[in-house]
Amino acid sequence: MKVAPERIEETILALVAERGPGRTICPSEAARAIAGDHPDQWSRLMGPVRQVAVRLMKQGRIVIRRKGRPVDPDDFRGVYRISGPEEASF
Repeated sequence: MKVAPERIEETILALVAERGPGRTICPSEAARAIAGDHPDQWSRLMGPVRQVAVRLMKQGRIVIRRKGRPVDPDDFRGVYRISGPEEASF
């Protein structure tokens, strides 16, 4: 499934805004919102979602968190969550 990065960006930002301050989303929520609930579809979007999330963090539009703390967008592994930029505490 090919999805434009702009669509992924819009989805991430909309979900973060909907969730509200102090709350996070899982990147799989963005993938599922685009591709549906079947794992064969949304799991293919996890790489592109991560790439867009990294770009958005570098632009200061979101914060990628691991274990509740902001990460270095160029060097993080494992499970992560996404929050709005107002939640950053670097």
